[in-house]
Amino acid sequence: MTLVGTGLSNDEIAGALHLSPLTAKTHVSRLLTKLGARDRAQLVVTAYETGLVVPGVG
Repeated sequence: MTLVGTGLSNDEIAGALHLSPLTAKTHVSRLLTKLGARDRAQLVVTAYETGLVVPGVG
């Protein structure tokens, strides 16, 4: 969630976590479903609202 919140693509998330791109895509898809978000933009908003991502840090 934090990596999505910082704007990383599925491929970038896969590289950061040493996963296959398909596995990263699956995890992002499950986040969307579990949080009831309609797109990645809503995941980014949620990451900021919950404090997982702090503006200007990183």
